[in-house]
Amino acid sequence: MNYNMNEIVGDYDILFITLDTLRYDVFKSAYEKGILKTLGKYGPFEKRQTPGSFTYAAHHSFFAGFLPSPSEYVPINERENLFFMDNQMIKDFHMENTFLFKEENFIKALENKGYTTICIGGVIFFSKINEVCSTIPNMFMKSYWNPKFSVNNKNSTENQVDFAIDKLKKLDNNERVFLFLNVSAIHGPNYFYLDKYDNDNKSNKRTLLGSTLDCVESQEKALEYVDKSLEKLLDFMKRRNKTFCIVTSDHGTCYGEDGYEGHNLAHEVVWTVPYKHFYI
Repeated sequence: MNYNMNEIVGDYDILFITLDTLRYDVFKSAYEKGILKTLGKYGPFEKRQTPGSFTYAAHHSFFAGFLPSPSEYVPINERENLFFMDNQMIKDFHMENTFLFKEENFIKALENKGYTTICIGGVIFFSKINEVCSTIPNMFMKSYWNPKFSVNNKNSTENQVDFAIDKLKKLDNNERVFLFLNVSAIHGPNYFYLDKYDNDNKSNKRTLLGSTLDCVESQEKALEYVDKSLEKLLDFMKRRNKTFCIVTSDHGTCYGEDGYEGHNLAHEVVWTVPYKHFYI
């Protein structure tokens, strides 16, 4: 690992973005077509496996230090981790560059290191509409969600980015920040990012996790929209302070493969996600 998290924590701002529901094959296709002008600048993303098949499970694992693991088998004690629990009682772990924490999650550990921790939610599990949907946002010092950030708003990522920048502007530049952004736009429904459905209300086509009109092509168009929208946030954080960035999907989703639809199920396109960490 070329990144020593013990040198990053305390000196760098940290930006963690989950591109909710993004499939690895969709990201790879978009990258190879050259349409990712923002994230594509940092090179191809790794093919990894997520620890959870839906948002709630995956993010609990992420914040406990279990980020997506290599797609090729690597024994757990030989993997390189950015964050990991201290006193794991397993010998021969490679932890020289890992930020070890004793707290219940690394968000709280960063708070204890002087970070302001901020969550800008997207999908329902960040909405705080009930106790379950409050669990993850309550891990942060400050957490925000409103319908303009949700899956049904075509401009959701722009709204999230503008809101995040507004919050960051209110902080002193010497104040270290851990900003987490759960991007909802790629999650279904995403059919309306295709030109043929522009401004077309297909509410009667809804399913539990999106729309029957959603497909690989519409997810790629949603990713293209998200990529353009994120440029403003990455540029702002780069000007604000040295920033370490983690970008991943929490899980993929099925569009009819082997008869499956949606996620929260065991299928290769659900478990396989794009992942990258880098400086901006």
